[in-house]
Amino acid sequence: MRADRLVSILLLLHSGRRWTAGELARRLEVCERTIYRDMDALSAAGIPVMSERGARGGWFLPDGYRTDLTGLSESEIQALFLARSSHLLSDLGLNRAADLALDKLFATLPAASRREAASARQRIHVDVTGWRATSEDLSALPVVQEAIWQERKLRIYYRRSDGQTTERFVDPLGLVAKGSVWYLVARVDGEIRIYRVARIQHAALTTDRCERPAEFDLARYWETSSAEFQSSLPRYPATVRVRSDALPRLRQIWRYARIVSEGRSEFDGWVVLRVQFEVEDEACAYVLGLGPLVEVIEPPELRQKVVALAEATSRLYASAAAPVHGNRGLAETAGPSPPVPLGAVEAARSSGDQEDLV
Repeated sequence: MRADRLVSILLLLHSGRRWTAGELARRLEVCERTIYRDMDALSAAGIPVMSERGARGGWFLPDGYRTDLTGLSESEIQALFLARSSHLLSDLGLNRAADLALDKLFATLPAASRREAASARQRIHVDVTGWRATSEDLSALPVVQEAIWQERKLRIYYRRSDGQTTERFVDPLGLVAKGSVWYLVARVDGEIRIYRVARIQHAALTTDRCERPAEFDLARYWETSSAEFQSSLPRYPATVRVRSDALPRLRQIWRYARIVSEGRSEFDGWVVLRVQFEVEDEACAYVLGLGPLVEVIEPPELRQKVVALAEATSRLYASAAAPVHGNRGLAETAGPSPPVPLGAVEAARSSGDQEDLV
């Protein structure tokens, strides 16, 4: 729309720099002739737009003619220019719009505030993706987003963690980004649930209007739901002895095990820790991963299982070291081979559609 373009031109001119017709045309995705017509319109409206020819020429506003955005403190300006994620905005198709919005905001700031904003953007960068983040299938996200804006019911086919695909007719209430993972908060059969967008295999808008609870608050619901989810996770406490020189390594690799308490280093260089795991298989995997650097004290059943797995592993490698004919070597290995505890935590977390928050 022309009115929006005129406002954009005025805000860009407020930045204090000189803009050529070509620069404005490329910025606003129009031709230069349109820019000249827009300048005539601004001038006719009483805006003192001026131009100079030459290598350093261009369109500009005279000194003193500017509309400053007042009332913002230094910290508020920094927060506005830092509180964004290019990755998430790109998922929503709003990255370019966000850039333009910040350009407009930047142009209305006083000169001193513009320096503060530019300084903040050059000194702090927020990246919400993890080092090992995997790309998620967000093909359903545009349809989900459209349903939320239009307040329309959604028909989705959702793949649960057990591999089953179910059909749902839902009232979409909002989208939440947890790190770089998107979730749909929706109401189905009168109950509010959470769906991981990457597990939505197909989504389609319906003609029915979305029924949104009058008192629903997305941020408050997510905070409450997240707290309830974390409190419902399984807990498996254990006490272990760890070589004191292995503590830094332990803290690095035991990322999802919480150290509840840490005792003093004993005379023999060992430290007693009380640790909170989620399930027994997870505790076994962590303990075996450190080998002779950690020893289970309690519970006794965990100690026994670690010993059995260590002995089975030793037998497995002892058998593999001998000459193997065909496929007999592994088949004749005595004792069970150590289980890989994949899926144990996920199985413990499963609960209806809302099973895949983490």
